[in-house]
Amino acid sequence: MITTNHPLTRLQNRMIACRLCPRLVAWREQVAQEKVKRFALEKYWGKPLPSCGDPEARLLIIGLAPAAHGGNRTGRMFTGDRSGDWLFRSLHRFGFANQPASQHRDDGLKLYDCYITAACHCAPPANKPALSEMQNCRPFLLQEIALLQNVRVVVALGKIAFEAALSAFAEIQARAYSPKPKFGHGAEFRLSPQLILLASFHPSQQNTFTGKLTTAMFDAVFRRARRLLEA
Repeated sequence: MITTNHPLTRLQNRMIACRLCPRLVAWREQVAQEKVKRFALEKYWGKPLPSCGDPEARLLIIGLAPAAHGGNRTGRMFTGDRSGDWLFRSLHRFGFANQPASQHRDDGLKLYDCYITAACHCAPPANKPALSEMQNCRPFLLQEIALLQNVRVVVALGKIAFEAALSAFAEIQARAYSPKPKFGHGAEFRLSPQLILLASFHPSQQNTFTGKLTTAMFDAVFRRARRLLEA
C-alpha cells in the first residue's frame, strides 16, 4: 500500500493536477460533463489518471491511456471498461490481484507485487494521444521507473506502450538497444540482466472482439511473468 507521504503518492498528486495538454484537458472534461446515457447518473473523474498498485512491485504493467468512459469515469487505471475486465481476470488468475474485476475506486481491489501505469495519463480523443502529448507525460513514466526499484518484469500492453517502455528504459540506462526489439504478442526482451520486457496485444475490444487476442494468449503473458518472477 502506498502511504500519503510516499514519493509515488507525491508524484501521482502531480499527475492529477497536470494541465499541460490543452486538447486532452478539453476532451476529458467535456466527456465528464456530457457523459453517456448508461453512466448519466455517475460523477466522472475527468482528470489525469494516477497509477495504482504496490510500490514494492516486481511486475510493472504499462498501458496506453485511460478510456473516456472507463478510467476517465472511475478514476482508476483499467477500471470500468472491457479492457480492464480482461486485465484483472488475468492478474487474479496469476496471483497479482485479490479479485478478478475492477469496477470503481472503492471496490476493495488490491494488487500484489504489481503496479499499473500508462504512457499517457489522460483520456485522448479516439484513444489516440498525439506525440507531443506522449512527450508531456513521459517524465511521469521516467520518475515512476526510478522510484519502482524492485521491478523485474515489465508487461507492455500494445505497441505504443511497448515503444514507450523501450524508450524510457533506454534513457534511464543511457544505452541504445541494438538491434531494436520488435513488437509482437508474446515477444520477450532482456532490458538488463535483472529486467525483462514482455509484449502483449492490448486487450482492447478491437483485438478481443475480432479474436486477434484470445484469453489463452493473454493469460500466457502473465503466466510467463509469474514464472520469471519465481525463477
